[in-house]
Amino acid sequence: MAQKSATLLIVDDEKNTREGLRDALEDSFEIYTAADAEGALAVLEADPADVMITDLRLGTDNGMELIERVLQRPKPPICIMMTAYGSVDTAVEAMKRGAYDFVTKPVNIDRLEILVRRALKERETQRENVDLKERVQRTEALDIMIGRSPAMIEIFDTLKQVAPSRATVLIQGESGTGKELAARAVHHLSPRAAKKFVAVHCAALSAQLLESELFGHERGAFTGAAERRIGRFEQAGGGTLFLDEIGEIDATVQVKILRVLGERTFERVGGNQTIQADVRLVAATNKDLAKLVAEGKFREDLFFRLNVVQITLPPLRTRKEDIPLLVQAFLKEFAQENGKPPRELGPEAMACILNYDWPGNVRELRTAIEHGVVMCTSPRIGVRDLPAVVRNTLPGAGDGITGPETSADALDLHHAERILIFRALEESGGNRTAAAGRLGISRRTLHRRLKELNITKR
Repeated sequence: MAQKSATLLIVDDEKNTREGLRDALEDSFEIYTAADAEGALAVLEADPADVMITDLRLGTDNGMELIERVLQRPKPPICIMMTAYGSVDTAVEAMKRGAYDFVTKPVNIDRLEILVRRALKERETQRENVDLKERVQRTEALDIMIGRSPAMIEIFDTLKQVAPSRATVLIQGESGTGKELAARAVHHLSPRAAKKFVAVHCAALSAQLLESELFGHERGAFTGAAERRIGRFEQAGGGTLFLDEIGEIDATVQVKILRVLGERTFERVGGNQTIQADVRLVAATNKDLAKLVAEGKFREDLFFRLNVVQITLPPLRTRKEDIPLLVQAFLKEFAQENGKPPRELGPEAMACILNYDWPGNVRELRTAIEHGVVMCTSPRIGVRDLPAVVRNTLPGAGDGITGPETSADALDLHHAERILIFRALEESGGNRTAAAGRLGISRRTLHRRLKELNITKR
């Protein structure tokens, strides 16, 4: 039985038809009626209906045109056409204009009620699917950024706070820290998640090519412009445009981006048509933009426009407590990608990884784990399977011939956890409260783990 709360709007210029359908359906639905198009629109303005059932002929009005107007509303009802002039052509035309289905007069009430219920059920399923997809996207948006260190928890909180807004975001950080992942998180956590995320790597293009890439061009705009090109601002319409390495862009392009941020309009290169720019802009750089501004290499007004919300991603060397989590994720990813059985990391190999400072950050760690997965011939990745620059960080570890690595014991994460705890205690001068803060856990949890891991040196 359809819920009583579902509302139907019946539009027909014949009073007997309107009242007859009301009497037949009011036990199952809340009914509104209208005699013409303007009356129907007035009803919908006051109280949006779930379903609109309209006659094809409404005196001087046309039911087809009414459906088109109604479907342009922010929350349009399901539209069902009814007519005494039923034909295949009429049905096809009604569907083309957005009608859910079509019934002929005299209306079979049982069939109409079944039709309405089915339409409502399908819409509910669609909404549930959209909600589920959005929830999955929101979850995945932060899942692709791995970490539980205090620095990363703060980053996650900032991303969740800024994403629903319209604010421009500037993401700073060294190469390889995950700036594009952060930009994607902003997009997927935002109301624009269903639209496109378009990325442009500014450093890879000359000034002329970048201008064309961003704004598009008209045919004949310059030598080689054989046809019109749609730029990234248009491609990202309704979504998010990510400009990576924005510190590399030419002064001319800076001016044009500034205009887009200020006026929300632009023209294609070689054109004079003003185009609306409905995009959320997220920019990233591994340079100090404030310093570039002081040196006269970057426009101060553009910097202020971009820097509404600033997110600075920490280098991996300052959040080594996140390395075991990253390692586990990359081990799984590359085992699947290369058709290998699941791999584990031996204790000496993990020690090498934790001792290395990772100047290339997460990107370099990812490459090192892929190297290990590919080169390893046993279930456990040893020191010898790591890139030379990583395995040489431990004295005597370069040959990979050490007791723990050649034993039958596979790594459990307790060994890695011991290394992290020792490191945190050393860097905190033995202060357990400070060490717990560095590890992102409470002092009580640290005390319990020290006891469970039999760590008694401090």
